[in-house]
Amino acid sequence: MAGGNAIRGSRVGAGPMGEDERGDSAPRRQVTYYCTQGHVSAPFFSMEADVPESWDCLRCGSPASQDQANPPPSPRAEPYKTHLAYVKERRSDEDGAAILEEALAALRQRRRL
Repeated sequence: MAGGNAIRGSRVGAGPMGEDERGDSAPRRQVTYYCTQGHVSAPFFSMEADVPESWDCLRCGSPASQDQANPPPSPRAEPYKTHLAYVKERRSDEDGAAILEEALAALRQRRRL
């Protein structure tokens, strides 16, 4: 033996990891999900677990279902809105003009004092 190391090329804990050493694995089932992009995800679930109706696709993140003919539609991507866009949704132009006039009147009143 070169160097006197009997376990050369191996590390502590290395070896065959079969069911004999770890024990029996829990019974499980594989469920197949399909997304609108045509991707297939097949995660494993415990036999006792409740299988969800939808699952996020592992490749594109779209929702997927077990029905290959009718996968769920992709979620609509909402465009980015600025703060001003949200304000304009809540207030009409007339409301905005009234609020602006009220704020200007208050500002003019403070300047006079």
